[in-house]
Parts: sequence; structure tokens; C-alpha cells
Amino acid sequence: MKTPELFKEYIWLVNTIHQAGSISLTEINEKWLQTDMSKGVEMARSTFNRHRAAIEDIFGINIDCKRRGGYRYYIGNDDVLREDTIQNWMLSTLSVSNVVFESLSLQDRILLETIPAAGTILKTVVEAMQKNICTIIKYKKYGTGTIKEVKIEPYCIKLYHQRWYVLAHLPNDEFRVYSFDRIQDISITEEPFAIPKNFNASEYFLESFGIVKDDTIPLERVVIRTFGKERYYMSDLPMHHSQKMISQGDGYADFELFLRPTLDFMGHLLSRSSQIKVLHPQWLIDKVRQMLEETVNRYNE
Repeated sequence: MKTPELFKEYIWLVNTIHQAGSISLTEINEKWLQTDMSKGVEMARSTFNRHRAAIEDIFGINIDCKRRGGYRYYIGNDDVLREDTIQNWMLSTLSVSNVVFESLSLQDRILLETIPAAGTILKTVVEAMQKNICTIIKYKKYGTGTIKEVKIEPYCIKLYHQRWYVLAHLPNDEFRVYSFDRIQDISITEEPFAIPKNFNASEYFLESFGIVKDDTIPLERVVIRTFGKERYYMSDLPMHHSQKMISQGDGYADFELFLRPTLDFMGHLLSRSSQIKVLHPQWLIDKVRQMLEETVNRYNE
């Protein structure tokens, strides 16, 4: 069987088991026979076991079995399928790719967003992270013609709003985030570095809205009121992992978030300004109001 066909089966199998919670091989085959991939032939137990092993090897996803209750299969480490993990991103991306590839006749009716190619930079940074060795980057900030050369220790990479970023630890013990699309050149050194055992990439950005981390801004309980359809959009696509609805009324809903309200978060609030209102804290209300007034003044000039 060709590799692309196998990958389709792996993705289908993980999604089927994950959605079911726990499922027997008989139930898997009932669903399997409803797909075009099966060609009317059940998935043999030997094939199923080979797929299990390949899925663990490629994606790091464990398909375990509960023997009590009739040998039911489940994702043993389903925490790796939470929204912001690389496994979930890979599965989602491959699933979408499969759907699009099988629908080439509709290519003029399927419109996608362009993500700037990371190419050599992504490959080089990942290689440096695997080997824990420093890299030299030549970086050009927006609004300047100067290219600065910096030696960095690449701690992690993050995809955010269609752009790749690297979290870099610098020789002066500071952390800085660099966007791939502003890196002019990159090279690997032979100088090793060690990541502290207590460093966790997800926890580093836990209190951030996006890629901006500013510990001078206090962690806040932010309450946002949404109006009309925006309340549904915000429920379906939360602004932050800490978000939860705390109340609702006639035509509105209030959401609570715990984060550091950095400039990128305020920019997101402004982009939805006609549909939302900040209720707490007061300093954030004042800041957003000021930014809105400055916007109106520009239109009045």
C-alpha cells in the first residue's frame, strides 16, 4: 500500500477512536466499512495492530486497550491531542490536506489562507533544537534598514496567526521572540547549550495572549461583554485557554479570562470593538477607550 493511503488510514483510525472515547474492533470495523478506503473489506486485527504501532511511532499517540468489558480501545495519552499540541496540529493539517487533495476538481471553489513558507529557516531551527546547539541569525526589524546579527539558543518554536516564531534565549540571559519572516539568514554553530529541566514551552506562554510575554504587565482577571452574534463566535473560538462564560442576558454574554493584557491582546480587542466591551479591570477599560479615541481622531483629521 502506498504511504499516502496508509497515512489516511492512520488519521481516520485516530480520529475514530478519539471521537468515540472507547470502542471495540467490531465497532471500528462497522465504521470502517462505511468508508471508501475499506473497499468493502474489514480491517484485519493484524492490520489494526500494525496501524497502532505505526501511529505510536510516527505521531507519539498510544492506542491502548481495556480488556474488561470486551476489549475496548482508547487513546491512552489523549492529552497530546489537546488544541495546541504538535500531534493535534499534524493530524488536523493532514486531515484537511487529505480532504483537499481528494477534491482537486473543486480547487477553484476551495479558498485557503497562505502561510509564509518557513523553508530552510524552520528546518535549521528544528535541527538546532534537536541537537541543542546555538544558531546565528541575521534579523531585520520592521521599519529599519539595519540587519543585526544575534547568537541565540532556540528554546521552542510557535505558529501564531500564520507566522512562525522562535523563542530565543540570549547570551545576556534574556528571552526574545523572533519572527521567521524577518530572519534574513541563519546558520548553525557547534556551540552547545542546555535547556533548564524546569523549562516548559507551553507554561512559558500560559499567561500570554499570543507570542508577546511581558512580566511587567500584571496577571489580570479580564471580563469581556459580547453582543449579538459575537457571543457565539467567542464561545466557538475562545480568545484564551482560560476563557469561560460567567453570565448571559438578553442579547449579550460575559466571559472571564486570566492573562496579561499585552498590546497584541488590546489590538485583538480593538478588532472586535463594535461587538464587545471590556468590563474589568478599569485600567484596561481606560486604555482601550484611549486607543479607540485615537482611532476616531485619525478619521477626523
